[in-house]
Amino acid sequence: MTGAPARLLTWLAVMATLLTACTPAVDLTEADAGQPIVSSSAAPTTGDVEAVPSTSATQTPAPPQPAPPPVVPQAFALNLYQEGDFVPQYTFDWCVAASIQMAHNLIDDTGGGTWASSAQQSELWEMARARSSNSFNGANPRGWAQVLTEVGMGPYAVVSVATYEDTLQTAARAIAETGRPVGLVMWSGRHAWVMSGFESIGDPAQFPEFQVTGIRVLDPLYPHGSGQWGASPEPNSLLTPEQLATQFVVREPRRWSSDLPTGYLLVLPVAA
Repeated sequence: MTGAPARLLTWLAVMATLLTACTPAVDLTEADAGQPIVSSSAAPTTGDVEAVPSTSATQTPAPPQPAPPPVVPQAFALNLYQEGDFVPQYTFDWCVAASIQMAHNLIDDTGGGTWASSAQQSELWEMARARSSNSFNGANPRGWAQVLTEVGMGPYAVVSVATYEDTLQTAARAIAETGRPVGLVMWSGRHAWVMSGFESIGDPAQFPEFQVTGIRVLDPLYPHGSGQWGASPEPNSLLTPEQLATQFVVREPRRWSSDLPTGYLLVLPVAA
């Protein structure tokens, strides 16, 4: 019996030692005060700013974007003409006055009335003739441009362009930018047509080097034409540059236009 109590005491001593090793070391005084227990693995802080662990991760650059496809000029067309805008010249002298009437009709889309009477055409011819530098020869392009400006369709100016291609581009660009027609000085200065629109490869607003492929014209002499220069095209005809070139030719300077170089003459709308 004496050996059993001794073994029992030894066993109890070993169990007490094991229980002591499994008990966490806690400050009971601090725990009783309601203070949080901070584990040894908490991140350190500096002042009021919580320390953030650094990372070695790097951002992946965005892949390069493909270049946009090149812009290719497309077919473009602009025409100011509407049915009823054409006016014939009532005498063989009044082509400038008839062209002024047609310009008004092409510009005015408010329904304010068509300019077409013979009496008005006579008045406009007298106005243009009085404003021309050599009224003995009738109305010239300077009088034409001045009347257009004075009656509220301007400003217009007479310009001379050296090359045919540049002339067509200048006229088409002016129509696109102003919404107003261009006067064409035909037959080396003897006749007046109105350019009411055009067709091209490329929009003039987007492509400075657009190509004019068609010209919309109004010849106030229609349907008579000229034995020397050819037939008058029907109103609102679309002519190729080659067809127009048979009657729209270079003009040499004369007394009223001695300050203008040799070239193709336009009565051109300009931005106000």
